[in-house]
Amino acid sequence: MVTVLDTVSAKPRPRHPEKAHRPDQEVLRKPEWIRVKAPTSKGYLETREIVKSNNLVTVCEEAGCPNIGECWDKKHATFMIMGEICTRACAFCNVATGIPGPLDPNEPANVARAVREMGLTHVVVTSVDRDDLKDGGAQHFVDVIHAIRETSPETTIEILTPDFLRKDGALEGVVAARPDVFNHNLETVPSKYLTVRPGARYFHSIRLLQRVKELDPSIFTKSGIMVGLGEERNEVQQLMDDLRSADVDFITIGQYLQPTRKHHPVKKFVTPEEFKSYETIAYTKGFLMVSSSPLTRSSHHAGDDFTRLRAAREARLSAARTA
Repeated sequence: MVTVLDTVSAKPRPRHPEKAHRPDQEVLRKPEWIRVKAPTSKGYLETREIVKSNNLVTVCEEAGCPNIGECWDKKHATFMIMGEICTRACAFCNVATGIPGPLDPNEPANVARAVREMGLTHVVVTSVDRDDLKDGGAQHFVDVIHAIRETSPETTIEILTPDFLRKDGALEGVVAARPDVFNHNLETVPSKYLTVRPGARYFHSIRLLQRVKELDPSIFTKSGIMVGLGEERNEVQQLMDDLRSADVDFITIGQYLQPTRKHHPVKKFVTPEEFKSYETIAYTKGFLMVSSSPLTRSSHHAGDDFTRLRAAREARLSAARTA
């Protein structure tokens, strides 16, 4: 008997197999303040060509970021290393879930080349979760950092890492590579973790950010959350306190947008006025930098924010010296 494998007419693998049988969720109509234009500019097309020619993946595309047109027009892109398939299945995320392939040994050099070609003064590097790897991909982050430093020594580097849960020694190796900014997102308040971010642990993430400061106080730390997932206002304020207890410098707060009907629903579109209120509260709690708006994302305006962040630290240190 001969078995024929049909690779032509067979249905492609679903992007989110773990969500395929979930009931469709209601999709709320977006208010005017959250809408953006489709990307069509020359700068956008040039950035896309640089990304594709270097065989790279960006979180801008994979996560369906609403700011991609603005950022790519300015030749700003957030590189997503270690492939485009994540080992986790967060209810909010549009990155594909499944079994990832092997790491690309050429990726660090490819990222470094793209950074040089795009003339980036500040670069953001993130990744999928790679729970299948012994170190969670920590060494790959290190290799990318070193490659960028070698080809573009003046470029400042911001990394947005997974939580390295149960990966002993992984964090220490990444911190030793001395990125300028270490970002790890909490994503939501602890009461929503079981439904929104089930593979993660809230207090592990807090501890990870705290540990970065213990290992190297000179590295800026950063974390971000989405609102509109059903959280209460007092929960957001408690989360701010938790981050400050870990000496985190920078918090970002943005509106959650539902990628598909199979993802977690938007419970509320938070108004610009409410975002401004969160910003005011966060500054009173001691953050050096706060970015809080409907379209705020972790790497949106990251280069400009880094300049402001560095200036804010210097101003605080100067004030302390003269006090």
